[in-house]
Amino acid sequence: MLRTGTVLRSRYKIIQPIGQGGMGAVYEGQDLVLAGRTCAIKEVRLDSDMTLEARRQAQEQFYREASVLARLDHPTLPKVSDYFSEADLDYLVMDYVPGRDLKDIMNEARRAGKFLDETEVLNWTAQLCDALIYLHSQDPAILHRDIKPSNIKLTPDGRIKLVDFGLVKVMADDDSNRTLTVVQGRGTAAFTPLEQYGGDTGGTEIRSDLYSLGATVYNLLTNQPPLDAKRRFLNPGALQTPRTVNPAISYTTERAILAAIAMHPDQRPTSVAEFRAMLFPTGIVPAPVAHHPITPPYPTLPEDWPWAVQRNRGLIAAVIGFIALAIFVTVAVAPSEPSAAANVTPTPVTTLVPR
Repeated sequence: MLRTGTVLRSRYKIIQPIGQGGMGAVYEGQDLVLAGRTCAIKEVRLDSDMTLEARRQAQEQFYREASVLARLDHPTLPKVSDYFSEADLDYLVMDYVPGRDLKDIMNEARRAGKFLDETEVLNWTAQLCDALIYLHSQDPAILHRDIKPSNIKLTPDGRIKLVDFGLVKVMADDDSNRTLTVVQGRGTAAFTPLEQYGGDTGGTEIRSDLYSLGATVYNLLTNQPPLDAKRRFLNPGALQTPRTVNPAISYTTERAILAAIAMHPDQRPTSVAEFRAMLFPTGIVPAPVAHHPITPPYPTLPEDWPWAVQRNRGLIAAVIGFIALAIFVTVAVAPSEPSAAANVTPTPVTTLVPR
């Protein structure tokens, strides 16, 4: 790890580490040229056993892909502003993103015995969909390959940022060039589709990112990740459906999640845009409503009635009880049937008045 105060490229001063992994580390840094600018500096560490030729090729690969990332411009992605090598290490300089990652936010809810609000999660998901649609529409397409709650930040103003580009892959038409990655790796098991386990020789494609996105939404709404793809392959019926864990999830959301995390790519939606349409059939994206009970994020559809009944069963039982009580009271206090004597016309009485 770099020490606090270390200056890279005579410009970037290390303030503190943000995270560390086997492939490198991420630091909070201060730009000494643009006064007052805080940045994130990602260190890419190569395998120490690599030959000199392999290291040369890896560094060329890093520069090719870093230049691609530097051209990206989307509100949900941190802007890459610089890239360089120093002391046999490669560095990416990006916008520093304040806020908390979604894994921490979800864990906080789980410790409190609660689930995250579905409306809030769907709003985050819509923003992630926009980011992936943008990445996949590049020429050539760019895959993220490591979408998971810990790689997504919620900024103080409520925006989502997909912050880690550690496994970005550029999809070229020439099969010999399909293995370009900033850092070699396979992602995190629970969020990785089966085809990605083959590493760079696997058939990774845009629907692989869709699997990771679906697994992320599953995780955020249930407080637990889905069963990983390898175990699902060995035991196809082992996956718990989202509503089995959290019955408050709407049928529409569950259906979209299960489609996204289908085992075979051909069973998934053809694109992130199609998945987005499944989540929001009316086209309306819910506004974030933090710390409120889960409510349907769009007009209730016919298939959502069982969910609505389940969600409001307590209120329904109370209403039925009040109706029954009202009927009982009405019957109890109603006047009885008039008797026969009451129906006899009284005989007139003559009153004698003395003269």
